[in-house]
Amino acid sequence: MWQVWCTISGICFVLEIITVGFLVFWFAIGALITAFVSLFTDNIMLQTTVFVLSSTALLFLTKPFVKKFSREDKVQTNAYSVIGKTGIVTSEINEQNKLGQVTIGSEVWTAKAAIPISEGSQVIIKQIDGVKVIVEPILTPVIK
Repeated sequence: MWQVWCTISGICFVLEIITVGFLVFWFAIGALITAFVSLFTDNIMLQTTVFVLSSTALLFLTKPFVKKFSREDKVQTNAYSVIGKTGIVTSEINEQNKLGQVTIGSEVWTAKAAIPISEGSQVIIKQIDGVKVIVEPILTPVIK
């Protein structure tokens, strides 16, 4: 029966390589522990219990340890990386359809705003709506 548990362990290791999460690994280790136990007993119920308990225990006992070494902060990529950046209005965001164009770095985006914003104004990108950025003007203090 140990061969079956080793096969299950191997399948779990392959699944762990294929998947993104760090979950199936503990079932693979649990299957290896059960393979060792199966050398001493032929009781399937006992082997299954050892597999479930060891996998569950490993999953919950090592979660804080794994969490310590994993990255919790998510890095925004692609289009969502522009949220929070500033841009320059290159085509006035008018009052009629509230659309215009904004340059963010070297990229030109179609922009929407709740209020009209004149060309050359600085804006901050608040969110993305489809292929358009939602912007708000950056108000500069008036110096007297």
